[in-house]
Amino acid sequence: MHRKLKNGIYYACLWIVALAFFLPVLWIIISSLKTTDQMLSSVPVIWFTPTLHNLVAAIHRPDFMPALINSILLSGLSVAIAVVVSFMAAYAISRFRPAGSDFLMFLLLSMRMVPAAAVIIPLFLMFVAFGWKGNFIGLMLFYAMYSIPFSIWILSGFLDGVSQRFDETALICGASRMHVMFRIILPQVRPALIAAFIFNVIFVWNEFLVNYIVGGKNTANVPTLLATGTYSGGSVDWTFMASTTTIYMIPVIVMIFFFQKYLLVGMTFGTVRGEV
Repeated sequence: MHRKLKNGIYYACLWIVALAFFLPVLWIIISSLKTTDQMLSSVPVIWFTPTLHNLVAAIHRPDFMPALINSILLSGLSVAIAVVVSFMAAYAISRFRPAGSDFLMFLLLSMRMVPAAAVIIPLFLMFVAFGWKGNFIGLMLFYAMYSIPFSIWILSGFLDGVSQRFDETALICGASRMHVMFRIILPQVRPALIAAFIFNVIFVWNEFLVNYIVGGKNTANVPTLLATGTYSGGSVDWTFMASTTTIYMIPVIVMIFFFQKYLLVGMTFGTVRGEV
């Protein structure tokens, strides 16, 4: 009985913490279903008749769909490139262990420790010098470059847990190195690939500063749209902010819901796996 009570208290605390973190998200979703008067009321309106008018109005804005498409393309394409490159790099590090690989791994991860504000000016100057300012491909390659270090870290942990006997057996039987990488090893680290993809998609999906400074009108994503379209008529357009944010959160929420087990696997960096 005492153990059941402890477990009950433990899970109750977990629910309280989870709900506390989810409340701001829930409040935004609820606000998007209110009318403007209900949203701006000095007394919070708890009971109301939901309306989809704000969501429909946000979708029909002429700048919303281009921004949403840019977000989808930038996130999907850049992270797909990053995961492929990271898998090959992580395989090379895991199997061949070049000199200084540990220090190289540290340098790769340290790139993610640098705040974006510290590099945005030299990045802007570089993009202008190369003629990439407002260029979709240039921005996509930057996001791919920024996603590679973290992906290598995730994949290296998993690849270290896959026995090299698979490689040796396949090579002795005449398989090429590419065949070993993509037909034998890759299926065994598929959860890590999915985890790396999801983690980095979330980063690119929510990225604002680089897109706002280095990008342009044709590459603006939804966070940039939120920043530039928040003020309307000299005041904050709360209905636009709530409805656009709600629509923008839905794809990520759905993706995390269906692939949450891979996120848990990715956060372990492969350390729960032994050699197989």
